[in-house]
Amino acid sequence: MLPKTNNNNNNFYDNNKLSSLVIDSKEGFKNDKPIVITTALPYANGEIHIGHISSTYLPADIFTRFLRISKKEVFHVGASDDFGTPILIKAEKENKTPKEFVDYWNKRDIEDFNAIGISFDKFYKTSSIENQKFVQYVFNKLNINGHIYEKEVIQFYCDFDKKFLPDRYVIGICPYCKSKDQYSDLCEKCGRVPEEILEPKCGICGQSPIKKRSKHFFFKLSNFSFELKKWLTDNKNLQVDIKNYVLHWINEGLEDWDITRDLDWGINIPLDDANGKVFYGWFDNHLCYISTFNALMKEKLGNNDGKDIWNNSYIYHFIGKDIIYHHFLFLPAIRMGINREYKLPDYIPVRGHLMLHNKKISKSRNWYIGLKEFISIFNPDFLRFYIAIISPSTQDDVNFDWDVFFSNINNDLIDNIGNFVNRTLSFTQKKFDGIVPEPRVYHEEDKIAIDAIMNIAKQTGEFLKKAETDKALKTILKFSNFFNQYFQKKEPWANKNSSAATTLYISINAVRALAILLYPFIPNSAEKIWSQLNNDDKLQEQSWESLSLLKILPSHRIGNISPIFKKIERKEIEKEKRKLGSIDGSRDKKNG
Repeated sequence: MLPKTNNNNNNFYDNNKLSSLVIDSKEGFKNDKPIVITTALPYANGEIHIGHISSTYLPADIFTRFLRISKKEVFHVGASDDFGTPILIKAEKENKTPKEFVDYWNKRDIEDFNAIGISFDKFYKTSSIENQKFVQYVFNKLNINGHIYEKEVIQFYCDFDKKFLPDRYVIGICPYCKSKDQYSDLCEKCGRVPEEILEPKCGICGQSPIKKRSKHFFFKLSNFSFELKKWLTDNKNLQVDIKNYVLHWINEGLEDWDITRDLDWGINIPLDDANGKVFYGWFDNHLCYISTFNALMKEKLGNNDGKDIWNNSYIYHFIGKDIIYHHFLFLPAIRMGINREYKLPDYIPVRGHLMLHNKKISKSRNWYIGLKEFISIFNPDFLRFYIAIISPSTQDDVNFDWDVFFSNINNDLIDNIGNFVNRTLSFTQKKFDGIVPEPRVYHEEDKIAIDAIMNIAKQTGEFLKKAETDKALKTILKFSNFFNQYFQKKEPWANKNSSAATTLYISINAVRALAILLYPFIPNSAEKIWSQLNNDDKLQEQSWESLSLLKILPSHRIGNISPIFKKIERKEIEKEKRKLGSIDGSRDKKNG
């Protein structure tokens, strides 16, 4: 039998033993340096959809929340990508200036992210004055260092629309993998950036464009083959499979990169002979990671550009697999070209696409589910839970399926986690007047249950430190399932005054552990659990290590109890499936 405790001790085990079991929050990091997390920038021309959440923003938010509750100093920054021809065209259609248009979508992005619990320390924009000045500074330094040259190019021009056509408005066949309907600056099938697209068509009118001459500025990407190879080889934190095919691209020979466009909406080239030209969006948008961080540091620290903090932090760039080329080649090469004035990323977590009923999500083809639409119908935490559990920390694509969503939420989240939480707290309320009972005799299954609590922080934390959110959440589900079985086996309803007291004491502390464990994944629901436990301190103030302590003591009074979740009805799912139409791609646009 384990010794009983007095109210001044927080757990039944020796604290020295506990410290060897719970997560060491420093493990995986060499020291307590700050951590900077960035996410790929949403294009400011339309709503956030569930595919965006899956590949980038949710994994980054879960990781950020875990680091914060692990008492790490972490900064999460993002921005909207504001420049390009699509924005010009859409703004014109809506009778708005480009600035009015992107300001609207920037504000809408922030609202949508907040609605699903994704928070940033700063969410800015590529059109900010700070980013414009920083991009021009980087260009000037690259130019001084000999990495920029001017060259006359043959560029696609639509004689019908009277426009030079930027890459996203030239669609054709990829010269590498022969996939049709690909953009001229990125094949979404093979991930390559084509030197020249085959059978080009104007993305606005569909007619074949002509070619016109124009002078553009180029970044000498080919200068950095050796340095990129060394960086990729030396950085042990990058995904091996991705490194291998990026190295293959380098071995095939890197093409210099055209970084200017003939447009009047963008960041101006800071040279006298560059009138009418702006930077290509992929030159300026990832520089916005740094300019946004600098702006955040200036807000926090005053006259400080953030460079020293950036360079003494761990840097994470969360991206989807469609922009690997840009983040593993362009981004590091530009920083190398300015003498690594700002350090390169330590980690680039890459995830695959989210499919919708086994078909690629596409706003242009109206095959998607908007985030705002989703959370107007379902609990936002349901989407967070489902995406987190189906998405591996790899570039493999995953599939959103309404029937699987229905099963995962009702069976895993509600019947497993929700059932244990509600059962434990309701029984304490009913049989012990809401007072946590004094534990009595400890049987073997009670000792095993305490061990489960004492080990769960380390077990789950090992996965979260590597941003393996699916494995972490599945570990939490096993923990909850174990306690459902423990509760059922102990039958506290059969003996109120003996083993029931011990069972409820341990189970309530397991509920406390679950609230902290779930906070990175489903924060609003975790807060509800915490509120029903009636703790004096706030959930966000807890440390990750503390979840493996038995912190809720006998005589503590729990709060008002009600079910944490409401089950999804089958008819709700069938309604959403009908919105998609037949799964052959047809969809009523009014439901988009």
